[in-house]
Amino acid sequence: MGYRDVLINRDGHFGKFGGRYVPEVLVPIMDDLRDEFFSAIKDDDFVSELRSLYRHYIGRPTPLYHCKNLSDTLGGAQIYMKNEGLLHTGAHKINHCLGQALIAKRMGKKRVIAETGAGQHGLATATVCAKFGLDCIVYMGAKDYSRQRPNVFWMEQLGVTVIPVTDGDQTLRDAINAALRDLISHPEETHYLLGTVCGPNPYPAMNTYFQKIIGEEVRDQILAQTKTQPDYLVACVGGGSNALGLFYDFLDDDQVNMIGVEAGGKGVSGDEHAARFEGGSVGVAEGFKSYFLQDADGQLASTHSISAGLDYAGVGPQIAHLKESGRVKFSFAVDEDVIKSYQLLAQSEGIFAAMESSHAVAEVIKLAPTLNPDQIIVFNCSGRGDKDLFIVTRELEDEGFKNFLSEQVSSQS
Repeated sequence: MGYRDVLINRDGHFGKFGGRYVPEVLVPIMDDLRDEFFSAIKDDDFVSELRSLYRHYIGRPTPLYHCKNLSDTLGGAQIYMKNEGLLHTGAHKINHCLGQALIAKRMGKKRVIAETGAGQHGLATATVCAKFGLDCIVYMGAKDYSRQRPNVFWMEQLGVTVIPVTDGDQTLRDAINAALRDLISHPEETHYLLGTVCGPNPYPAMNTYFQKIIGEEVRDQILAQTKTQPDYLVACVGGGSNALGLFYDFLDDDQVNMIGVEAGGKGVSGDEHAARFEGGSVGVAEGFKSYFLQDADGQLASTHSISAGLDYAGVGPQIAHLKESGRVKFSFAVDEDVIKSYQLLAQSEGIFAAMESSHAVAEVIKLAPTLNPDQIIVFNCSGRGDKDLFIVTRELEDEGFKNFLSEQVSSQS
């Protein structure tokens, strides 16, 4: 059995990882969702509607772009970028949000809840709920609510209630916990639109299915442009949805190397990072078994990343399986290198990548010079950098922008 068959299956186990660890009240809800999903993907009408919306509503296929200037600057391999940032709402998250919204619609659900860190999943959820007329609540850690305020504004304009979560570290894990509590309180009428390949069965398999369109397009696009397949695929890894989206279609092609890049934060020697494979351990949390950063008492540890979308203490169970099997190698990028990579891509190619995606760029910058000019790297630019405006200006200590904000506040007071 190939990797692809293992990673999308009904029982939700991937090697020793995955499973469904939920309160008993949620078991029938998860069973119904699993059954509806696996029925839907065999329904030609469902698949046709999904593919039509991918093309006509969110803008697929996204471009595969040869970063020739960056390639020339670094020397070595030729670098190609899958530009998911050009999708409607600005990131890959819209892929699985659209798919899950169609599932919720099939199930007769009228209410959707979601969690979000960087805000891109929340924005995509709000967008599809507006399109399909679904009531929506988005839970967001209070820290992320503050540092990703532009996305909060856009979500609210779409008619969504955004609730800042003040429990714990006030980040993504706390938003997930709040959403799960909501689902337990309102299990019948609510669909929990979980935002990555984490969580209890069937979420990892379901979101992988909706994201695998990324790699399917890359396979056709790279063949059309180069007449060959890539040597390396590179993607950042928070929960793992954009990485599995890129990797999935190539997992059974042994000649294609894959690298996932975690958030190294301020350095993995301390505790201000989110690199689960650098100091994490196997555990069960938030409905599934995987690698987590945990403290001495087995509780989820605090994390840090310059990117709100990568500072989660856990990683998707399929990602953990791919790590333990050796099929995917893993690295990390520290905040300082992420900012430098963001700047180099912008100044060489005129493209602003999200902070999350800039972790992948950092790995590409290290990898490309070690390879030959006839080798090919494809990295996933999972989102565009608009949402990170305030993070970047703070990190770069842009006095002009600070003065502009002060003037705007003064003019409205």
